[in-house]
Amino acid sequence: MKVALINTSDSGGGAAEACMRLLKALQLQQVNVTMVVQHKKRAEDAVYTVERNIFGKLRSNINFLLERIPFMLFQERDKQVRFAFSPANAGTDISQSKVIKEADIIHLHWTNSGFLSINDVKKLIALNKPIVWTLHDMWAFTGGCHYAGPCNHFKNQCGNCYFLRNPEDNDISHDGWVDKKDMLSIAKNLSVVTCSHWLGEVAMKSTLLKGFIIQAIPNPIDIELFAHKDKAVARAKWGVDPAAKIILFGAANINDRRKGISFLVNALQILKDKYANEAVEIVIFGKNKHFDTSTLHFPVKQLNTITSPADLAEIYSMADVFVSPAVEDNLPNMIMEAMSCSTPVVAFNTGGIPDLIDHQVNGYMAEFKSSTDLAAGLNDVLNTANRDKYAAAARYKVKRMFNNEKVARQYIDLYKSVLNSPE
Repeated sequence: MKVALINTSDSGGGAAEACMRLLKALQLQQVNVTMVVQHKKRAEDAVYTVERNIFGKLRSNINFLLERIPFMLFQERDKQVRFAFSPANAGTDISQSKVIKEADIIHLHWTNSGFLSINDVKKLIALNKPIVWTLHDMWAFTGGCHYAGPCNHFKNQCGNCYFLRNPEDNDISHDGWVDKKDMLSIAKNLSVVTCSHWLGEVAMKSTLLKGFIIQAIPNPIDIELFAHKDKAVARAKWGVDPAAKIILFGAANINDRRKGISFLVNALQILKDKYANEAVEIVIFGKNKHFDTSTLHFPVKQLNTITSPADLAEIYSMADVFVSPAVEDNLPNMIMEAMSCSTPVVAFNTGGIPDLIDHQVNGYMAEFKSSTDLAAGLNDVLNTANRDKYAAAARYKVKRMFNNEKVARQYIDLYKSVLNSPE
């Protein structure tokens, strides 16, 4: 059984990390697995890139610009939605590549940003090999958006898209929806996987995926790599007050509208005014171009982007609580990583987050978009006498539900079933 994972990159972003972790988990189970990417950033022999030379890199850049520039100039409502909608009108045909030809199973992940166009995905489906498609957001069953927010057009057919400058019945979201309908119409052996139960339930309501097998399989995590480290040692290394209560916040891009930083600002103001937590320090990490950290109402330590898993484990371990004010998310890697390092998490009750957090067992599930309840959750975790129980329960949940072997076995069972499935 040869499996070819396909993702835009092998590093950077939640889907890339999840796909790479699955590659490692499958390798540990002796599966013959490879990964095909546009951008290869790691020295991993099993990862193959379409950017084999300067011409391949040039082609990738051109495809990215062909998709983005027209959208930016003529379609986007504003800059906030610039990367929230992917037309997927340009990409690279990988259907005749050696890795794909040799694969018994094609396993799609996140393929946007100019890697695969809708037509390129259709060419993969046309090979009539079993296809597994792991969804890391809603893009596969919408007209182009990655998270639909309050819109439910995907339940019927897309059009009048609120991400667009001039929404109308036959706008580009409708064109994308029609193209995906045509693409999926030829799929004879397609199995859809969602990383969370929430996304699975949403996918089942979509017209485009009606009739396909949809099941939830979480992302795996290396529980030995993401494990609790000595708090005092970590704080000394990263220059954090050894006596303070540390609230940790991180995101690939802190300014991403989905990550909800404005709700955190309000929650910290409430925490300071209502609960009088003087000995609190905020630690944040991730790309930050515009956000003013002085608005967080407490002393702030900014660590910028962290890519090393070992460093991340130390940073999670030195915190008393990790906070995720995200308003749209699937199965956030950072929440899972923090919990694996025995750090309780406070987050909004949204998306796939309930698959991770059990309210007041291993963290706190705040009322959606309620900064007041987010502050109450932070106070609860910081000041509860049961914090050690929260920490132990967080680690136990990840070890039991999301370890490499458990997740890999679920995928192996799926692979075996699709290989034996009649067309």
